[in-house]
Amino acid sequence: MRQTKRRIGVAVVASGTTVTEIYGVGPFVAAVVIGYVRDVSHFADRDHFAAYNGTAPIEVSSGNRKIHRLSRRGNRRLNHAIHVAAVTQIRHRDSEGRTYYDKKIAEGKRPREALRALKRRISDALFAHLQADARAVVTTTTDEGPGGQTGNDSVASAAGSHPKTPDLRLSHSRTRPKATTRPAPLPSRPAPTQKKVLKAS
Repeated sequence: MRQTKRRIGVAVVASGTTVTEIYGVGPFVAAVVIGYVRDVSHFADRDHFAAYNGTAPIEVSSGNRKIHRLSRRGNRRLNHAIHVAAVTQIRHRDSEGRTYYDKKIAEGKRPREALRALKRRISDALFAHLQADARAVVTTTTDEGPGGQTGNDSVASAAGSHPKTPDLRLSHSRTRPKATTRPAPLPSRPAPTQKKVLKAS
């Protein structure tokens, strides 16, 4: 377990992500988020991202009263990672998450509703950091030039020319060989003559 945690920490640092700047988001939570999200451009906005991770509450209306309940949809492992970050913030009274949680309680929200609101807040913060990370990667790749892109030949990219084209073989040529280049036919040999054998009279 120690080796696994150490490897996760090294991988998160090597990724250059900024999601660990969010209070309560450690290497494990960051690894889960990055691993399941992969490309944040797949999500149109933060609402789609919240629907994917299950932090978007479902509205259950009864007459004129609007009620929101916990969504059981979405990626449950990613939802659990956000839950861990939310609980960590609530346990530390000096965190912004705990201040937000207490504010929701003061507004008349139940503890579960306040926790659900905090999880959505963390989801929005994660989405913003993932977008910033994606923009930073694009900027870094652009600054490096074509040589920094994957799949380019280093020699060809540095020289600005195409790779050397191999010489064509004779079988690659579409032109037919000239008649003069064809080998001359061998001269025909005369048919052997049969010798008559004279019988002694």
